[in-house]
Amino acid sequence: MITITGSLAFDHIMDFPGKFSDHIMPDKIHQINLSFLVNTLSKQKGGTAGNIAYNLALLKTLVGIVGIAGHDFPEYAKFLENTGVDISKIQTAQSSLTSSAFIMTDIADNQITAFYPGAMEDAPQLSLDGVTTDFVVVSPNNPEAMIKFCKQCQQLKIPYMLDPGMQLPALSSSDLQDMLNGAAILIGNDYEISLLKEKLSLDDQKILNQAKILITTLGEKGSTIQTKNQTLQVPAAKPNQVTDPTGAGDAFRAGFLAGFIKELDLKICGQMGAAAACYAIEKYGTTNHKFTIQEFCERYRENFGEELKL
Repeated sequence: MITITGSLAFDHIMDFPGKFSDHIMPDKIHQINLSFLVNTLSKQKGGTAGNIAYNLALLKTLVGIVGIAGHDFPEYAKFLENTGVDISKIQTAQSSLTSSAFIMTDIADNQITAFYPGAMEDAPQLSLDGVTTDFVVVSPNNPEAMIKFCKQCQQLKIPYMLDPGMQLPALSSSDLQDMLNGAAILIGNDYEISLLKEKLSLDDQKILNQAKILITTLGEKGSTIQTKNQTLQVPAAKPNQVTDPTGAGDAFRAGFLAGFIKELDLKICGQMGAAAACYAIEKYGTTNHKFTIQEFCERYRENFGEELKL
């Protein structure tokens, strides 16, 4: 069983038919006042915990969520449950709305996001006590909750993936250092990993003295997976079409973990992550794609020329 901690949210996804950079004047960066006219708006089920858990369920991996949502969450909860996610540890804050992300993407796949925490403000009251699990994912959430979950994993000796993501600026250097110590996996995109290195004054090898595996995702360039003994360059898989990049990173995490929990080779895990990301990219929103295990294995073979048996 993999337990996912992180945000449960509704994503309001917008497409801007231009480039943000064409409308930002460098000499006026200190007083930005912009309005972008978007041509699409769609409300989707999302949040880091929901996205990762959904993809793991599609991969027939036992997965549950420890999280908190608002009084507007029942339909989303039923959706997750029907997919195969254990929702028994999701709490409801009856006086709050579920967290909401407002995501605007330009034609170069740059994104500007505003996030309203809503019920997530109460996430520090959550706990891993009494949760039976083999592995925990600590993904973007209320920073206090993220710190607490890492401490609990360390105390309970539960291996965990640290995925600080968008909360990196909100986490202090000392808290980040404590969270990193003993992590089984540290994951982030190239910008996030660079920011973490700068905040902690660490290089790759010093990170790998504390976390066993470092994964840096590189978008269309694939990913780099590092341990003390090896560095693997994993190419991206090719989507049939590029519709919306939102959620690709969460799908990658799920694909990687589905292999990792089965103790597959790290290269295979990375390639599973790349294949899973394709499905998210091909659909608008983060949880609108579907696939069977057979379809997933075929997609894997088409991209990497190897048979995958799950």
